Amino acid sequence: MRWFAGAMLGVLCATVSGQSASEVQMQARLDQVAGSYTADNAFMGTVLVSDGNQILLDKGYGMAVLEWNIPNRPDVKFRLGSVTKQFTSALVLMMQQDGRLKIEDPVSKYMQNAPKAWEKITIANLLGHTSGIPNFTNFKEFRVWSASPHTLQEELVFFGDKPLDFEPGSKFEYSNSNYEVLGAILEKVSGKGYGDLLRERIFEPLGMNDSGLDSDDLILARRAEGYMPGPKGLMVARSESMSVPFSAGSIYSTTGDLLKWEQGLFGGKLLSADSLKAMTAPGKGNYGLGLMIRNEDGLKIVEHGGGIEGFNSNLMYAPDKAICVVVLSNVNGMAPAQMGGQLLDVALGRKVVLASERKSEPIAKADLAKFLGVYNLTPAFALTIAEAGDGLTAQGTGQPAIAMMYEGVKDGHARFFIAPVNAEIEFVPDSDGKIVSLILHQNGVNVPAKKN
Repeated sequence: MRWFAGAMLGVLCATVSGQSASEVQMQARLDQVAGSYTADNAFMGTVLVSDGNQILLDKGYGMAVLEWNIPNRPDVKFRLGSVTKQFTSALVLMMQQDGRLKIEDPVSKYMQNAPKAWEKITIANLLGHTSGIPNFTNFKEFRVWSASPHTLQEELVFFGDKPLDFEPGSKFEYSNSNYEVLGAILEKVSGKGYGDLLRERIFEPLGMNDSGLDSDDLILARRAEGYMPGPKGLMVARSESMSVPFSAGSIYSTTGDLLKWEQGLFGGKLLSADSLKAMTAPGKGNYGLGLMIRNEDGLKIVEHGGGIEGFNSNLMYAPDKAICVVVLSNVNGMAPAQMGGQLLDVALGRKVVLASERKSEPIAKADLAKFLGVYNLTPAFALTIAEAGDGLTAQGTGQPAIAMMYEGVKDGHARFFIAPVNAEIEFVPDSDGKIVSLILHQNGVNVPAKKN
């Protein structure tokens, strides 16, 4: 049967829309990668991968609404969470192009009642998460407080009287509060509501007819229900009021509309070349203005993830290749980020090994001791490698320990795979063969860490 399937594939490749064998194989591999995350409904959602104007994958997986057995399709709408931030950033830069603000201006210029602690904070600090304003979603009272609707003024009061976490501009620390303040500034300088600005300046010009600012009372056709893992399987996620995420996380959209967004943003339909350059230039924390920026083997990747009750999203774009990857999920979990990185690799022609394709190799228990220790990835985050039974576990700071699977030695370095987080650890020896560091390979990022 395996030989027969291979023979049939040759016929199929030659006859489907004139596509080459490599194109059909790539499309099949993309579908296989996305499908590998769907076991036990760990991922339900929609996925789009494009190379320029060619759509390589555009498909729904699992159910949009489990209760009614309604499947996910490409036109289903999902909440985006923090993917919203890049839209807010673009609006701010458009206001600057209009001469209504300058991002180097202090926030107090546009908010007369701004707290005294904010007097050194600029709009650029807000855009790049270098303001020091504490993240209001981390407050212990946030979950209860956010369940009810709040006005923008009430939101600003909620975190406005808190002391700054650090001197403005001195460091990067992601804070949703920054983008709430940006929403207030946008409404102040434009005289319009944030949702109206989105529609008039971005959605309508780009033909994003399935996107908008969500609200608690909005009846939305083809809306996905949000779910989260529970002790007995998936359960409906209880949402905060959609008045709360606002300009930091309240947009809904589809994969197709997000492709229009990327093509419009990088196609010069919204921003000048200088504005786009500023938006996509990495600052502290490799964060641009509403976007994460990373360099992967010489290729610039612009991306952002999002998470809100019942939904996770990941939007990636490689400007030099015009490759776009969109993963929208109506199940909370890590699948969109992990899958997105693998889909991008496939689209770039790189080899991707799925968890199901990995093979465990034997290792003597006596050989495990040389890997043990604490490895510092950042000053605030370390991986502790410990022995458990006949194997090893990896434990990130503040996280549970996860079993690692030994995969053998490659290029002289021992490698282990961590299936739940789709990560690979490569241990690096010194000239004497002593393990002194490791490299964490995850989601297309390679992070070195020295052993304490």
